[in-house]
Amino acid sequence: MDRPSFRASFLHPRFWLLWIGFGLLWLVSQLPYRVLLLLGRLLGALMYRVAGSRRRIAAKNLELCFPEKAPAERERLLRENFASTGIAFFEMAMSWWWPRARLARLAHVEGLEHLKQAQAEGQGVILMSLHFTTLEIGAALLGQRHTIDGMYREHKNPVFDFIQRRGRERHNPDATAIEREDVRAMLKVLRAGRAIWYAPDQDYGAKQSLFVPLFGIPAATVTATTKFARLGKARVVPFTQTRLADGSGYRLVVHPPLADFPGESEEADCLRINQWIETVLREQPEQYLWAHRRFKTRPPGEPKLYDKRDR
Repeated sequence: MDRPSFRASFLHPRFWLLWIGFGLLWLVSQLPYRVLLLLGRLLGALMYRVAGSRRRIAAKNLELCFPEKAPAERERLLRENFASTGIAFFEMAMSWWWPRARLARLAHVEGLEHLKQAQAEGQGVILMSLHFTTLEIGAALLGQRHTIDGMYREHKNPVFDFIQRRGRERHNPDATAIEREDVRAMLKVLRAGRAIWYAPDQDYGAKQSLFVPLFGIPAATVTATTKFARLGKARVVPFTQTRLADGSGYRLVVHPPLADFPGESEEADCLRINQWIETVLREQPEQYLWAHRRFKTRPPGEPKLYDKRDR
């Protein structure tokens, strides 16, 4: 995709409130990091109270995935998850507008050699990630250290789309945004030996998925990871990020490439990916995007898992 450019139409009065909102967010985002963490937690507490549908979805997901935990522990996780989501709002602003040097001080990166080795060998990389609440800042911090192309869905509001893309692409001038549905472009960059951020952890329906267990529940799991790795002749390299509890920043880990991937079948690959997802989510459940209806697509004949009002 071409780089976003400012257009005179962005100054139309219908966009003024959005510009004012972004201006206020920019101003607030200049506060010290620990203050922003506190503000994020307060915002998360407010969201917990007013976002009833998302709260119910997240609570149901925690119940499905962690039935062994006591209700009180799941409630604690739920509140922490909303706090993490509130913090993510300010992390987005930090990622878009903080000076690059200030932002870089928060990064604690491990395993970068796996990306550099693939790059030296001209090997494309599927940087397999998850939809953590720290997604935006994790991608920005890693993007400062290595060129990472990203999957992208255009926002309906052109001003929001302009600001979002400018904010995301500023960390590495060589990075590109690829439309999520543009498979041809994705395969092209993989075959060119580039790395692209990709997350296979959401429910995109039965048409492009297989039902394999996730936390013991049949989950519609996309087979695209296998197809992209095979057709793009690319390595699948897991990537995780964690917001550190001591307020010192973020631990970014580029893990070793998956060995023997693709495997003997798409089903075996999907199961392997879901097992990895389970392992990662058990390590930091409070920082995941549980408000997504991960189990909305059900095998034929299986009952729906979410409240009718939340579907």
